[in-house]
Amino acid sequence: MSDTPVATDLVGAVWPASHPGEDPMLYGHVDLQPKGAFEARSVQTFRLVYTVGRYGIDDTGGIAVLFRFVGDQGDLQTDDPTGYNYVTAQTSTGARIRLHYGGTSGHRPWFKALAAKLHGGYLREGDTITIVFGDTSQGSPGMKLQTFCESGFEFKVVADVCAVGHYTPLPETPSIAIVPGPPATWRAALPTLRRPGETFQFGLKAEDKWGNPSHLAEGRFRLQASLPVDGLPEHLHYKSGQRAVTLEGLSVAEPGELSIKVYDGNALIAEAGPLLIRDGTVSGYWGDLHGQSGESIGIGASREYFDFARNMSFLDVTSHQANDFQVNNAFWKHLNALTAEYHEDNRFVVFPGYEWSGNTAVGGDRNVFFRTEGRQIHRSSHALLPDRSDLATDAPDARRLFEMLEGEDCCVYAHVGGRYADIKFAHDPRFETAMEIHSAWGTFEWLLTDGFPLGHRSGVVCNSDGHKGRPGASYPGAAKFGAYGGLTCFYAEELTRDGIFDALRRRHHYGTTGCRLHLDVRAALPGGGRLFERDPNAFPDAGSHDTGEVMMGDIVQTASDHLELSIEVAAHAPIERIEIRNGTDVVELFRPYGKQDLGSRVRVLWSGAEYRGRGRQSTWIGKARFGGARVRDIRKINAWNHERRLEQTGTDMVEWNALTTGNYGGFDAWLEEENGGRFELTCNHGSIHCQLDEIGLDDIVMEAGGLERRIRVFRLPDENPHRSVTHKLRVPLKASGDNPIWVCVNTEDGFQAWSSPIFAFR
Repeated sequence: MSDTPVATDLVGAVWPASHPGEDPMLYGHVDLQPKGAFEARSVQTFRLVYTVGRYGIDDTGGIAVLFRFVGDQGDLQTDDPTGYNYVTAQTSTGARIRLHYGGTSGHRPWFKALAAKLHGGYLREGDTITIVFGDTSQGSPGMKLQTFCESGFEFKVVADVCAVGHYTPLPETPSIAIVPGPPATWRAALPTLRRPGETFQFGLKAEDKWGNPSHLAEGRFRLQASLPVDGLPEHLHYKSGQRAVTLEGLSVAEPGELSIKVYDGNALIAEAGPLLIRDGTVSGYWGDLHGQSGESIGIGASREYFDFARNMSFLDVTSHQANDFQVNNAFWKHLNALTAEYHEDNRFVVFPGYEWSGNTAVGGDRNVFFRTEGRQIHRSSHALLPDRSDLATDAPDARRLFEMLEGEDCCVYAHVGGRYADIKFAHDPRFETAMEIHSAWGTFEWLLTDGFPLGHRSGVVCNSDGHKGRPGASYPGAAKFGAYGGLTCFYAEELTRDGIFDALRRRHHYGTTGCRLHLDVRAALPGGGRLFERDPNAFPDAGSHDTGEVMMGDIVQTASDHLELSIEVAAHAPIERIEIRNGTDVVELFRPYGKQDLGSRVRVLWSGAEYRGRGRQSTWIGKARFGGARVRDIRKINAWNHERRLEQTGTDMVEWNALTTGNYGGFDAWLEEENGGRFELTCNHGSIHCQLDEIGLDDIVMEAGGLERRIRVFRLPDENPHRSVTHKLRVPLKASGDNPIWVCVNTEDGFQAWSSPIFAFR
């Protein structure tokens, strides 16, 4: 976002601008070369020239060049002239200048700062400071750009002309455009559950290496559907310059399972589905309701954000969640206008909302969603807002937030971002219906399970909490985000705000780590039960009725000592395992294969985090030797950062340098010539040593401290054909308290899905 009057009105300036009536040229001006558009993660060189204004610059004064927190461009450095991101500076007069780069040296959202300070001299009007980013003169390859697209990547310059530590922004901010690279992978998308005759969309896009929808793709493709689809053409002409194509208004008349394959000639380039066409009261609508744009801590404009969600992630539901202490009243009004504009019943549901961003000590991060526009925002603080005239509307802690939401038609999530929510400090089941247990920040099952002993009855949601302007398809890139962003599927009677709110309040939804799979969890009650429409602990007068069956999210009282659980999964990839849980206890670990099906494929997974807070990133540096065998092939799992090492380094060796933030990553190794050798894994958190033939169906586990940090090793079939499964089991119910019955699905390609619990009590 450039410093246009509109942007200033919406966001407000972090640094004090020049005083009214003051000539902005007193502080100088700046130019950047070259300008234009550059490929994401390409290596470039830029020359920034600052020309001193009429004030001059005193000794020990200087300038700083600021970059947004979310950018994952290479960290600037001055130590290695042959390395990436080498930066130099000089003055036109020969005055000495020192450079210092810090990743947290600036002010939000401009955390990254390169300071250029004079030492032993001063500058007059017209003198210059020249900074070369990615200076190749001594062998550096150049500066690595960020991995994601941005129409205006800014080099924001501020000047401390009087050497007093007071930096004033210059009137112009040079910027470049960062654009997608060539297509690397085609992606096709369908929803997962519709009723016969109900319309749906099919989406197709080509992503570059870093997950940006590319405008450089083109072709004439053949579409092959497994069922007759009204409105689906036989061929699709994908034109260069497009970043995605959506075919709308499609429908299937009869029940069945739909997949759509995309062929380029005889080559299969993408497959969408499965989409189950089934009679019933609900359909499954996919959403990512949590992300930000450049008006707060992210990048891009909020309009671009909504456009991406609808047209490049092919979502059914979304919302925008800016940090409240950066949302002034003009921006809040602007966001409400956008949600009203983009919302379209039965096509694209958009909720007005914001992120209540209180510190963990006062309750931690919450997401607030309103059913309608024009509602009062209750901020955690006015930390970055100069206008304090409405301080009385603030909710300084989460308990006060729930009090101030009294009477509002809204829903609230708790989540884990930079600040994590403390649901023991505050939780109001009248509003707070769900826990966000996965986002680009990582995976946090503990946020849900913390509530079980407290009697909380919350559903499961997953979102991106994306800051890179890609809601619904939020890749972590090459910086501190460690996971691909999540998605939520809402079981609703209709794709409207009313329909989605009803699903939220009844917890009829499930979350995934970013894939779209069908998950249905139901329970038959042998002795019948009493189904409550709302949580009776919060709504004593809530309606209820007798029932013999419940679905995920339901709250039911039963005289039975057990329930008969039915699970149905239809996925895009083979199913590796399903955990059936009662609270934190695993009732059964189901696999669609047995010991007799195992082959030569060994899976190695690392997972977990350091702790719950901001510094949760765990680094895994290690190697595994498959002694006495030859590694024929490896396949990476959740290796989102292409610049981190995960590779085969010998005939029997795999080495890695990986990152987890509560989620997991790893690899599969297909072995040949196993001759009774030893498996030896060593890493910075411990080791595993065993015979290769000891690796079987059950996990071999190395616990590694931290927060559920561990390595697991086990064996898989060489080929697993099971992409759809149904499974039934009897689940005993504890005599007292809630029985939160939920499942966790793991697919072979590293994705997970969690159902909202059925809360059964006797």
